[in-house]
Amino acid sequence: MSTSIEQENSRRITGNIFKGSVGNLIEWYDWYVYSAFAVYFSEAFFPKGDTTSQLLNTAAIFAVGFLMRPLGSLLMGRYADRYGRRAALTLSITVMAGGSLIIALTPSYSTIGVLAPIILVLARLLQGLSLGGEYGTSATYLSEMASSGRRGFYSSFQYVTLVAGQLLALGVQIILQQTLSESDMMSWGWRIPFVIGAMGALAVLWLRRTMDESEQFSKMDSESRENAGTIRALMKHPKAVFTVVGLTLGGTVAFYTYTTYLQKYMVNTVGLDKEVVSWINFIALLIFVVLQPLAGMLSDRIGRRPLLLFFGIFGTLLTVPLFMIMEQTKNPIIAFLLMMVGLVIITGYTSINAIVKAELFPTEIRALGVGFPYAVTVAVFGGTAELIALWLKSNGLEILFYYYVAACIAVSLIAYWRMSESSKVSHLEAELNASKIL
Repeated sequence: MSTSIEQENSRRITGNIFKGSVGNLIEWYDWYVYSAFAVYFSEAFFPKGDTTSQLLNTAAIFAVGFLMRPLGSLLMGRYADRYGRRAALTLSITVMAGGSLIIALTPSYSTIGVLAPIILVLARLLQGLSLGGEYGTSATYLSEMASSGRRGFYSSFQYVTLVAGQLLALGVQIILQQTLSESDMMSWGWRIPFVIGAMGALAVLWLRRTMDESEQFSKMDSESRENAGTIRALMKHPKAVFTVVGLTLGGTVAFYTYTTYLQKYMVNTVGLDKEVVSWINFIALLIFVVLQPLAGMLSDRIGRRPLLLFFGIFGTLLTVPLFMIMEQTKNPIIAFLLMMVGLVIITGYTSINAIVKAELFPTEIRALGVGFPYAVTVAVFGGTAELIALWLKSNGLEILFYYYVAACIAVSLIAYWRMSESSKVSHLEAELNASKIL
């Protein structure tokens, strides 16, 4: 009988995590399609100019989208802590679908002039609002739904689906590159992936409505719900808030550098063909996805802090050499191997950052606590990484960007060194044990 119950619970956990993860995948696909296809649609939304200037404009709008993420995490985090994780996740995917559809249907600059980039900005603001709420709520949901002793493994699917969304975007890009000419891609082919994203989001909307609510949220008492999701409640946990900021700073800069900017860097600086770069990114990120649950399982055995220290130490020491070597190579295989070294290092952060944050906060403030300080840090540092890189390149100072990334990781290394092992002081485990006693 107990075995049957355990199997049923395991199936329920797996099913809910799958539903949450698929939605997360589509959200991130919609977000990353913009970056993946920027080299094709930048001419459609801006006046004619040199390639770096047009990419700089699209990168600026990419950064503007990040500015909405703190507001999205604030609104959606409060909503999730008060009304449930499922309700907030359903709302976020609806907003993302709208943003993608707007981009897909917006006429080019040559047709409507300055309205084109204005509409593009508004669409990215909507997507930033959605993604800001998605991250914290999704990380909270996956952490709460995971079984004790396997939270590192299950929560690692936050970045499995995050990167899988980027892989899907790259996969669509590769297929379109093989079936459409360069001129067709620049003219209208880039709109196809945004339509796919909007349709996928609508399908996920139905799927998310069938998810179970997490046990931790369902068991919150009325007093906790009344104070849930407020800034006042969040400010009662200042150490946890600053830990999230320190935890995120270097990780987000490194992540967006190696997974988003690197594609443009290989084309714009290294001089590799766009199609070759797409394949390099696709294969490297596919391996990166596989690494996430492996590292998550490792954290369940040895703790979260050793993996963070691994990322902090090697990221600080090797970032500058990796970029300096890549800048000089014209060999796609060497470029791929250098990218993989960077992604292996970043895995120490990406595989466990969601669970570490979730373990720092109690249920009534968890979605807001995980999402809001993270979103602010990502908006300031992650969202501007590509913009800073392109600006420095346009001014002949690209090498300074390598040192900037290394310095950001070094700041986080200090935070990792000073923080406690989160799995040993986990609010998730403490609440679970308390409910069993009651």
